[in-house]
Amino acid sequence: MAETSTAEVLPMMAATEAGHKARGALLRELVIGLTAFLTVVDLFATQAILPSLVQHYQVTPAAMGFAVNASTMGMAVSGLAVALFSKRLDRRLGILVSLALLAIPTALLAVAPGLGTFTLLRIAQGVFMASAFTLTLAYLGEEYTAADAAGAFAAYITGNVASNLVGRLMSAAFADHLGLAANFYIFAALNLAGAFMIYFTVHRAPPMPAKATVQAAPLATWALHLKSPPLRAGFGIGFCILFAFIGTFTFVNIVLTREPLSLGFMQLGFVYFVFLPSIFTTPLAGRTVRLVGTKQALWIGLTIAGVALPLLVTPYLIAVLVGMVLMGVGTFFAQATATGFVSRSATGDRGAASGIYLACYFLGGLIGTAVLGQVFDRFGWPATVVGIAMSLGLAAALAARLTTTPDTVFPPGLAADQFWSR
Repeated sequence: MAETSTAEVLPMMAATEAGHKARGALLRELVIGLTAFLTVVDLFATQAILPSLVQHYQVTPAAMGFAVNASTMGMAVSGLAVALFSKRLDRRLGILVSLALLAIPTALLAVAPGLGTFTLLRIAQGVFMASAFTLTLAYLGEEYTAADAAGAFAAYITGNVASNLVGRLMSAAFADHLGLAANFYIFAALNLAGAFMIYFTVHRAPPMPAKATVQAAPLATWALHLKSPPLRAGFGIGFCILFAFIGTFTFVNIVLTREPLSLGFMQLGFVYFVFLPSIFTTPLAGRTVRLVGTKQALWIGLTIAGVALPLLVTPYLIAVLVGMVLMGVGTFFAQATATGFVSRSATGDRGAASGIYLACYFLGGLIGTAVLGQVFDRFGWPATVVGIAMSLGLAAALAARLTTTPDTVFPPGLAADQFWSR
């Protein structure tokens, strides 16, 4: 029997090694996507049961909407805190502890006696969600090579978007068939499942070699970021995007259950298949930026969201659903673009820049709930949509200030291609 030549063996070995790497990358990205999903699945899932919560606590939609979205207050504060102390925190251990602690307020929501307690528990949820979210982003940026970073971030974004769809469907189904209390207990179990997954995967992964960084006082770094007009514009865009997103997907739940649409709670859950297209369109944001630039990519996303607005106020279910699809696609696309811009444009501590951006982003959600909730209660849904339009218009105006220069200063030890992909 003829011996296999070296020329034949080497390609076979290379193909086998490539197959192992591909399977390893797929498994790694699956874990990253699941981490994103289990981190923020609580954030928007509760919006799907807003009508049930209004009935349960006997309060106005505005009051309940503010309580449900109070998690964004905790996320804003936590994002800043993690940015301030991020260099002292072990990323993997921090993600694990955050997800484990997140299960506590999630479970306690099942027995919250009043609106005040419910609101405080949602704030606590936001604190732990944001710490896990921010530390995961930092972990991905620091632990992955330039070749792996793009796939890792795409997986994380996809898991994040999927949580909007699957989380809402699950919450509506659980609340409808098992009751509100069981709904929160199940989500607490999902948080714990995320902590266990981190423990057996990310938490036990060997650390990558440390990269050289420039040490600077956190507040001095923040001041540097806030002095940059393009970065300030990026922070403002983040504020406006979640302002519009929260305003739409909080109060449209009430609209869908009222006449003339009159959907039941289970039907309302299936409505959130409107987020399915966003799972496929959001990862395209990075490629679009490369093709047409950040400014134009943002305008594309904001325009898509703007087209949704007149559809949202029609009395026809199909038109409202199409409007919800377009709003989801447009705002997620714009958010991914703005997040990437902030990361690329920060010439100092990118963790601090991302923390400031996330704080502004979540603050926009909180203020959007408060302001648009009052508009909704006093003037109705069409006036609320006008407020959403104003927020999108402000974001489009701020996008005009997003400028990058060819001589962008990259952080020490980080090549330009790594900076772009991360």
